[in-house]
Amino acid sequence: MVKNKDKREQDGLTDVESALTRTEQLIEENQRILTIIIGAAVLIVVAYLGYTKFYLQPHEKDAQEQMFGAEQYFAKDSFNLALNGDGNYLGFLDVIDDYGSTKAGNLAKYYTGISYLKLGQYQNALDYLNDFDTDDILLLPISDGAKGDAYRELGQNDEALSSYKKAYTASDNDFSTPIYMMKAADILESTGDLNGALDLYKSIKETYPKSNEARNIDKYIARIETKEKK
Repeated sequence: MVKNKDKREQDGLTDVESALTRTEQLIEENQRILTIIIGAAVLIVVAYLGYTKFYLQPHEKDAQEQMFGAEQYFAKDSFNLALNGDGNYLGFLDVIDDYGSTKAGNLAKYYTGISYLKLGQYQNALDYLNDFDTDDILLLPISDGAKGDAYRELGQNDEALSSYKKAYTASDNDFSTPIYMMKAADILESTGDLNGALDLYKSIKETYPKSNEARNIDKYIARIETKEKK
């Protein structure tokens, strides 16, 4: 029994030594390839860190500084100047062209879309708003709601309704949620879906009683109920 045990242990050690030898041989045979792979990985990491530190971060800072003037004009409802600049500061369109890969460049797409919406250029508004990417709980519903406004102005009620639904489900709050529920309900009512509109009006009353929209919501509910009785 002892001899058998010793033999099994010896065989096991032999297998381990054999496996290690084969591994060493593989490493030796592929040493050049492994060196190239490791070196390439190191270069990629160094290049990424360098790109981020020496290009992307300064580029982002420049974009924010250049967009400052456009944001000021936007706040004053001077949308043409906000879009095209004033000769001293870039407009949002220039920021998108020059700094499109930055966060500021992405935000400029939102500002551009809203500016075009305010100027009545609804398709341009949609082009930029649809290209704007965010998961911000404040900007996301406003962006989707603005798309709804643009679609509705273009007579595309289905797309408008879909955008309003995205807007009021994107963030649950007493400010934006009932606004876009109200707009969605208005489309439903105008297109004959009285039950759908009534559900939204009642939901505003029950869920967001402190919102501005809830103050006069009873008249909308009464109007729908009157229509349903006819």
